[in-house]
Amino acid sequence: MVGLLSLGACGFTPVYGTGPEGQGSDLRGRIDVTIPDDEEGFALVKRLEDRLGLPQAADLALLADIRIKEDSVGFLPDGEISRFNVIGQVDWRLTRVGNGMLVASGSERSFTSYSATSTTVATTFAQRDARRRLMVILADRIVTDLLARELP
Repeated sequence: MVGLLSLGACGFTPVYGTGPEGQGSDLRGRIDVTIPDDEEGFALVKRLEDRLGLPQAADLALLADIRIKEDSVGFLPDGEISRFNVIGQVDWRLTRVGNGMLVASGSERSFTSYSATSTTVATTFAQRDARRRLMVILADRIVTDLLARELP
């Protein structure tokens, strides 16, 4: 308990703080997200806006390129595929709205998995859910990267 109290005295401020000293409030509503119009892009934008707020007075633009591939990783004794890994990468750039000047950039990568089940419909839903979960993970990593930087 004493250790936590001493962090405030040393100038420590929480990154996700919404008070006047937290960096999280500095980006809230400032970023307009431009992502491809597909299910994965929609899921990524939704999560970014949940974390960073809807663009209100956006002076920054986040552009992202999403790449996804699937690998079969599990097999049944008869050779049928039973499990897939969904591997995703998002290369992103944060630019100023007025002049397009690059403010920050990065690349985030992760994976999720899903099981192929006995029905095509269930497997399709599992695949879509895995892709949505992947976009949430990647969006959270982008936000973490942005909050860790000293952005103007």
